[in-house]
Amino acid sequence: MSHPHLELSAPAELPEGALRVIPLGGLGEVGRNMTAFEYAGRLLIVDCGVLFPEENHPGVDLILPDWSSIRSKLDAVEALVLTHGHEDHIGATPYLLRERQDIPLVGSELTLALLGSKLREHRLRETVHHVVKEGDRVSFGPFDLEFVAVNHSIPDALAVAIRTGAGLVLHTGDFKMDQLPLDGRITDLRAFARLGEEGVDLFMTDSTNAEVPGFTTAEKSIAPVLDRVFHQSSQRIIVACFASHVHRVQQVLDAAAAHGRKVGYVGRSMVRNMAIAQELGYLHVPAGVVVEAKELAQLPPEKQVLISTGSQGEPLSALSRIAQRNHNFVHIEEGDTVVFASSLIPGNENSVYRVINGLARWGANVVHKGNANVHVSGHASAGELLYCYNIVQPRNVLPVHGEIRHMQANAALAKATGVPDEHVVIAEDGVVVDLVDGKAQIAGKVDCGYVFVDGSSIGDITEADLKDRRILGEEGFITVITVVDLANGKVLSGPEIHARGFAEDEAVFDEIKPKIVTAVDNLLAEGCDDQHQLQQAVRRTIGRWVGTKVKRRPMIVPVIIEA
Repeated sequence: MSHPHLELSAPAELPEGALRVIPLGGLGEVGRNMTAFEYAGRLLIVDCGVLFPEENHPGVDLILPDWSSIRSKLDAVEALVLTHGHEDHIGATPYLLRERQDIPLVGSELTLALLGSKLREHRLRETVHHVVKEGDRVSFGPFDLEFVAVNHSIPDALAVAIRTGAGLVLHTGDFKMDQLPLDGRITDLRAFARLGEEGVDLFMTDSTNAEVPGFTTAEKSIAPVLDRVFHQSSQRIIVACFASHVHRVQQVLDAAAAHGRKVGYVGRSMVRNMAIAQELGYLHVPAGVVVEAKELAQLPPEKQVLISTGSQGEPLSALSRIAQRNHNFVHIEEGDTVVFASSLIPGNENSVYRVINGLARWGANVVHKGNANVHVSGHASAGELLYCYNIVQPRNVLPVHGEIRHMQANAALAKATGVPDEHVVIAEDGVVVDLVDGKAQIAGKVDCGYVFVDGSSIGDITEADLKDRRILGEEGFITVITVVDLANGKVLSGPEIHARGFAEDEAVFDEIKPKIVTAVDNLLAEGCDDQHQLQQAVRRTIGRWVGTKVKRRPMIVPVIIEA
């Protein structure tokens, strides 16, 4: 099993007849999934998703995969295959298409429809779409693609088998093996077995639930729980879930119809996605159940159900605004029931519990996975993965989609079913894997960091900028303005000190001002006329004092003005 933390250099030139796998996101993290495949000078990309920022990313809207290593080769991209319509698999596509708009987009009907509305928001209208379904087999350049139905928490998900002269790769995308899915569309294990008999040279498998023993609970198991929640609730019900979770919304609609309630969607993405799903026939809305959210507000509370975005505690989401009581027309009242019908994405725990506490403070009854079975995962657990390994019997395994612990657990399952240790490769983002003569091995690494979207800025924000923002938010900042006469070598006025984020009165700085003057005067007396050196003297002097006196490490902005 390859170690994930090798000191690696850039990969050598790809050997003739070999396939190169370049993970650009999604390996070592849950989100921003993107993998590039290179063969015979041509590229195929599978997925192009986003990662949502955590609390240590102040001001960041989205995090994109880093495709800088293939930017010079974008003209060689034959297609972008999208396995399903979740944000962590399609959300970064508009940003990639800004760099080459005519990359063919390949995916199922629902996936491309959900992406299409996103592309229109980005004013990308001249894009190339290829709708595929399970059983289809199409070629793009040297890549022969076959699509396989898989069950997930969104309809129309697909695995993709990629055939090249280097061998056969089977990429599962996100999947589970629900045997009683709401839409009757199960993971096609017969196709997996057929591909296994043909010979899968590299099996790229979803790792998210590899640590979870047994089998993932069926989606239908939620229905009785929702029915009980509806039966026990005497006032308004608010259900928070992902805006793409069509199956979960379907169950809420059915429960509402059974209990004589009306449903309104809250949140722009929820309204948009459910309209698309209903139009394409993936969401079946009982007659007369769905009304406009503002119209719903006119009904008695016991007749109301709101389906809202914000299950991850996103600050600007509808549910967060409801919890803060600053939503336009939804006002939480004592006795309302709020159901969190989604899992917690790692890193979002604090945000979610902040919203839960906010709702509870207003008297709401909050139902979540911790106290009721209101969510089941969309990912295969260990038992399902073992089935897949035994059916496919791959020659090489590359766990994908998960944090490092998930991928290691997945790798252990592969070895347990007989895949040789040296044929199980653990790679993280940027670690390149080559399939050469039927053997997968790490070949090097490419630059692969976080690309931050901050308003209209893409990639301009660095880790250093975020560090500055964290310091500003946690420690405050100090500006020190000093006027100097370089000709005569002395301080004319100042220093004038202003602080933000300090509880102390600014008079506390009176004792450090003479020391700043002395430090600057000493440098000027030595003939120093370099502004940067003078600024550093100010920064060091006040920085040491603040660290000792106030026990803080603020951002210090020294300003030297020449008279």
